[in-house]
Amino acid sequence: MALSDLFTPEFIKIGIEAEDKDEAFEELADAFCQASKLDIREEILDAVREREAKMSTGIQKGIAVPHGRTGAVDRVRGILGISRRGIDYDALDGEPVYLLFMVLAPQTETEKHLRVLKRLAEMLQDPRFFTDLAAQNDSAAAAAVIKKHESILAALD
Repeated sequence: MALSDLFTPEFIKIGIEAEDKDEAFEELADAFCQASKLDIREEILDAVREREAKMSTGIQKGIAVPHGRTGAVDRVRGILGISRRGIDYDALDGEPVYLLFMVLAPQTETEKHLRVLKRLAEMLQDPRFFTDLAAQNDSAAAAAVIKKHESILAALD
């Protein structure tokens, strides 16, 4: 599954206002529900909070990948949030988070869920991906950055 299929412009929120991790989860869940026209806010929050309780998903400098599995979605879905100020996330490195890739998967789609997380981890190894994405001021441009970097990674495969 292509990340550019998950993080389309309507599922990218530029300028997240949250100051901490829980506020970020709520803001992204609200944005996801609005974009998808699904009323599953509490299910999203339960899934990502349950996963986050095991270990922080603030995985590397400035980046978090909150994710979870829930019966409230019928396929792997995602929403990207970009913060200008940084979010106090309790990240593993103790630094604020600027990019949050929230990934949701049905209980039955473990393999696809893991493939999406793996692909995202591969893309995040290139520091230019973070820099290019964090610099975007609108969701269409951010989606184009994802597509561009995904194409570069695919060419290297």
